[in-house]
Amino acid sequence: MAAPPQRFRRPLRFDRNLVVIGAGAGGLVTAYLGAALRARVTLIERGQMGGDCLNSGCVPSKALIHAATAGLDFAAAKARIGAAIAAIAPHDSIARYRALGVDVRIGEARLLDPWRVAIGDEILTTRAIVIAAGAEPVIPPLPGLADAPFVTSETLWDLADLPRRLVILGGGPIGCELAQAFARLGAAVTIVEQAPRLLIREDEEVAALVAQAMVRQGITLLTGHRALAVARTGEGFALQVEGKEGARAVAFDRLLVAIGRKPRVSGYGLEEIGVALTRAGTIAVDPWLRTNYRHILACGDVTGPWQFTHMAGHQGGYAALNGLFGWLWRLRPNYDAVPAVTFTTPEVARVGLNAREAREKGIAYEVTRYDLAELDRALIEGESEGFVQFLTPPGRDRILGATIVGHGAGEMLAPATLAMRHRLGLRKLLATIHPYPTRSEALRAAAGRWRQNHATERGLAWLARVHAWRRG
Repeated sequence: MAAPPQRFRRPLRFDRNLVVIGAGAGGLVTAYLGAALRARVTLIERGQMGGDCLNSGCVPSKALIHAATAGLDFAAAKARIGAAIAAIAPHDSIARYRALGVDVRIGEARLLDPWRVAIGDEILTTRAIVIAAGAEPVIPPLPGLADAPFVTSETLWDLADLPRRLVILGGGPIGCELAQAFARLGAAVTIVEQAPRLLIREDEEVAALVAQAMVRQGITLLTGHRALAVARTGEGFALQVEGKEGARAVAFDRLLVAIGRKPRVSGYGLEEIGVALTRAGTIAVDPWLRTNYRHILACGDVTGPWQFTHMAGHQGGYAALNGLFGWLWRLRPNYDAVPAVTFTTPEVARVGLNAREAREKGIAYEVTRYDLAELDRALIEGESEGFVQFLTPPGRDRILGATIVGHGAGEMLAPATLAMRHRLGLRKLLATIHPYPTRSEALRAAAGRWRQNHATERGLAWLARVHAWRRG
């Protein structure tokens, strides 16, 4: 990591112990913990409290999915989204955080030097700074896009009416989740993905199950297609794409651009004071979340590579502790078991390695799988598509990773994450009583499948002889 410039003068006294830039998940946790530890903390947010997750990310998207799955129309779905945001907003509100002792400011923050932060005409001096500025949608330099009716995951929620024809550029988690939701609401949906398949980070079988569900739902999938331009037509607009079979035009009323998100690292002084960035454009941090200035830390989407709300919150606690007490001791966040869920139908939940990643990293593994078609609760509910799959080192029960596909997969993932984080192998998972009939039983059943697979013929033959001897 590059050394910081040496041209700034450190103040003799400080107004604050901690200044936090950004009131999304990472910034809120940082500010909360700092104030709980009786530090003097200022939290600065230029937009809305709660950040992307509350206002344009996790909360509205999951409310939309729930409303669409329940059979509501677009107007009712929008009302459900508004109600969900309104119900959760008090948890992240200015009033709550001020009551907790946090000095909350709404405005543009700017780093004047490594210890001075400007908010309008006011300048604060601070011992430590935590940058939690989040990320924003990537807008490709696509000819004609600027003049077309396109939206992103942030502006989508301003739509007044359901698009009759929705084209989604990007077949990652965001694109797939929203495709199914809008198809259920009645839109004709097409996904355009440059990669050869959807959900390119997942195993091929997992992505195939999601793709099959989408096709059954009537969604058109154009994988292996590259977007060339947006053109105006006699009826409106069309996205021009090219695949193995040549070029074609896909008409749309709205185009949703969902090709990824980039960290917000410009516009608030990082360049001017020399905070180092990675080649990927994220803020470069060490294992303790410190930048090349040891008292300036970063957490959440600005650091990458995980753009998850739960990861931002996880890092936020460590950023607060290391920012306040790094002069005395430091705590290192652990990333051994990072869970992720894609809220499609079927849901895809994963922690640790999947088979694709294990192969790419040259890690030896064996697979233990249990199909939900064998699970009583899944059969009771008529939701038996999917499976639970563990990766373990050959001959050992240590969990390298777990993938769950199916109804409620995200809720089922927590025991696997806990076991992996605390190095509890499949034997201990098998020895844990699970209530019947629940979906979590599938994890225990998969652990039992592993144990059964590792029973040796020699050992079983010995047991047969023992039982014969006992019978006389």
